[in-house]
Amino acid sequence: MGKITYIYQRPGWPNFLWDKEKIAHLLIELRHLQGLLIGGMGSIGFYKRDEAILDALTQDVLKSSEIEGEILDQSQVRSSVARHLGMDIGALPKTDRHIDGVVEMILDATQKFDQPLTKQRLFHWHSSLFPTGKSGYSKIKVGAWRAGPVDVISGFMGKETVHFEAPPAQQVDHEMELFLKWFNGSNSLDQVLKAAIAHLWFVTIHPFEDGNGRIARAIGDLMLARSENSSQRFYSLSAQIQKERKDYYRILEKTQKDGPDITPWLEWLFNCLKRAIETANATLSAVVYKAHFWERIDKIAINDRQRKMIARLLDDFDGKLTSSKWAKMTKCSQDTAHRDILDLIEKGILQKNSEGGRSTSYSLKAESM
Repeated sequence: MGKITYIYQRPGWPNFLWDKEKIAHLLIELRHLQGLLIGGMGSIGFYKRDEAILDALTQDVLKSSEIEGEILDQSQVRSSVARHLGMDIGALPKTDRHIDGVVEMILDATQKFDQPLTKQRLFHWHSSLFPTGKSGYSKIKVGAWRAGPVDVISGFMGKETVHFEAPPAQQVDHEMELFLKWFNGSNSLDQVLKAAIAHLWFVTIHPFEDGNGRIARAIGDLMLARSENSSQRFYSLSAQIQKERKDYYRILEKTQKDGPDITPWLEWLFNCLKRAIETANATLSAVVYKAHFWERIDKIAINDRQRKMIARLLDDFDGKLTSSKWAKMTKCSQDTAHRDILDLIEKGILQKNSEGGRSTSYSLKAESM
C-alpha cells in the first residue's frame, strides 16, 4: 500500500470544490431555520433571551472542550460567561484561569465577530487556551505557530493508527497567510458556507501544537455570527458535534485523505448545524409555550402548591402525575392534594387521563393553552 496523500498535498490546494446544487439546497434550508430562530427569540423578552444566550455559550465552551476529551466544571463555565457578559445570575462561584481563558476565546470570537481574524488574534486565543504554557503535563509552544510535525494518532504504542499528518512546520506561516487573506477578504461565498470551509481549512493546516480543534470551531462560530450579523448566540454547533463526535472525526479524516471535492464534509456539517438549530428552536417553542400558559391563567386564582406543580408539569415532569405524587412533592395530605387537583380540573387547567382506578393520573389540559 502506497503512502497516503493528504488534501493539502493534492494539485489545486487550497481551491476546494463542491456540488453547488446540493449545497445551495442545504443553505436555503439552514438560512430559513436561522431566520425562524432569530425571529422567535426576538419575541420572548430580554430576560429569557439572555438566559438562552448564557445557556448556548456555556454549552459551546463545555462541549468544544469535551470533544477533545477535556471535561470542564459547568458551574464555573456558566459563572465565567455570565461575569464576562455582565449578566446578574446571583452568587458566582470562583473560576480558574484556564476556564476563564477558554471563555475569553469563545466570547472574543462571537462578540467581536465583525473584527478581522489576524495572526495576533489567533496567538491571543491560543495563549488563552493554555495560560500555563502546558497541555496537560506537557510543555507546549504557546501563542506561536508550531515548530515541529503534528500527527493525529490513536491506539496503543506500537499499534498506533495515524489518522492525519499535518503540513510540515516550515509551511505553516505561508499556509496561514493564504487562509487569513481568504477569511478576511470579501467574496461571493455565503457566510455559512465560508464557516464550514474555514473550519476544515484551519484544522487541516493544524498550525498550533495543541488546541487546533477548539480554535477551528471558534473560527466557525465567528463566521456563523457574521452570517447572522449578531453576537447573540442561541444555539451551539459544538454541542451538536460533541453528540456526533465519532462521525465528526470520521468525516474530517475522510475529507483530508480525499481530493479537493469537499461536498461530503459540507453536507455533514450543514446537517449537524441544522440539528443544532432545530434543537434550539424546540427549546424556544417550549419557552414560548410556558410563557403563553402563564399568561392564559394569570387571572385564575390558584394557591402556591398548585402554582408549584403546574411549573413542574411544564418542566419535563418525570412520569405521570398522581394525587400521591402531588402530596409528596408539596408536603401536604392526600386529601389536600385531591382537592387541589379537582380545583384545577374545574378551572380547565388539569385533566384526568383515560386510565382510572388506582392508576388515576392527571396532565395539563391542552384546551387551556
